[in-house]
Amino acid sequence: MMLNMANHNFLEELRWRGLIHDFTPGVEEHFNNGIVRAYIGFDPTAPSLTIGNYVQIMLLTFLQRAGHQPVVLMGGATGRIGDPSGKDKERDLKSFEELDSNMAHQAEQAKRMLDFNPATPNHAILLNNYDFYKDMNILDFLRDVGKYLTVNYMMSKESVRRRIEGETGISFTEFSYQLLQGYDFVLLHRNHGITVQMGGSDQFGNITAGVELARKIDEAKVFAVTTPLLTKADGSKFGKSESGNLWLDAKLTTPYKFYQFWLNADDRDLPKFLRYFSLKNREEIENIEARQSAQDIKRVFAEELTVRIHGQSAYESVLTVSRLLFDPKADADTLRSLGADTLAEVSEEIPAPKIALSALKNGLNILDFLSETTGILESRSEAKRAIQANTISVNKIKINDLGVIITTPDLLHGKFLMVENGKKNKYLVVVE
Repeated sequence: MMLNMANHNFLEELRWRGLIHDFTPGVEEHFNNGIVRAYIGFDPTAPSLTIGNYVQIMLLTFLQRAGHQPVVLMGGATGRIGDPSGKDKERDLKSFEELDSNMAHQAEQAKRMLDFNPATPNHAILLNNYDFYKDMNILDFLRDVGKYLTVNYMMSKESVRRRIEGETGISFTEFSYQLLQGYDFVLLHRNHGITVQMGGSDQFGNITAGVELARKIDEAKVFAVTTPLLTKADGSKFGKSESGNLWLDAKLTTPYKFYQFWLNADDRDLPKFLRYFSLKNREEIENIEARQSAQDIKRVFAEELTVRIHGQSAYESVLTVSRLLFDPKADADTLRSLGADTLAEVSEEIPAPKIALSALKNGLNILDFLSETTGILESRSEAKRAIQANTISVNKIKINDLGVIITTPDLLHGKFLMVENGKKNKYLVVVE
């Protein structure tokens, strides 16, 4: 990795990008005194990292590009407890097996997004806080950690206070979460020389608990930096459900949907998205904002982010899908050039009626195929009128013969048939 030493002032980089929400006193001088090791924790409570997590990955990216050393801390232990921050009620605890699976996947995602090459002087480091606690018993924890923070101090944290004042309350398990996260910082400083913890603004209470524990237990001076939470221009947050969130996993959010999200973003969000997620420098970003239309900026930005997260081939596949769905010049050759994975992606973007392979075993008349079998048209008579009006295509080939028979050799990759009724009504029939 080429270090951008011109941006060695890491906090100044964050400041113009709008990525600073709060920090503890002395952190600016600390970053100016040499290479800093800073970490961010990721609890593996979800099957993949999300675009919200990616704000923190970008924080580590800017840190590394400024010459400092990023540390990714996987929450193998804290993920088993549950963080009350930002939650109005108790989390459902995940099984150890699910947490371990999530953690392994998220760790691999992080490895693709940061430079972990040992030959890089400030290469990224991956740690797991389960290793800190797996051999510690409850008496050691209460004596060595719990003794140093008063209940009054812990209850003063906004995330805890809101839960205590709410209807559901808070369990001792989640109440103790800030002790674990705080002690992480103590051990990371003691054993790895890490002096800064970063995270979202909802983590400020947990992070400053670590600053306080390090001061009380080891008389150490450590620091905190937090970012604003990622929201949209209308004030809404990114969803947390599998369907509503923007995942960094192609199986949960297809590269096409990922690309289209940025392409269709609210114009008001563009300045924030560019500064949070683009690797272009300040001059480049301000230049394109001054010279290009919002739609052109979205296209350039969507390409940059899609290639970085999903790779060049996935991006090219996205363009092919877009061309297939929206370009009137797309023909049968365009369709046949698509792989099975890409067609599966298409099936998630347009109506995709499913039929049994046995239905095509002896061939199927086009009228029956369009009506009774797939339900694309309501009746044989409606299918007949559509064919006579020359609006029906199968696999990009116009159908003008009422006697056409659909057979298994017509299937793309043995599984798909694309049907179009006019310019706007597109279907991808999936044969199972």
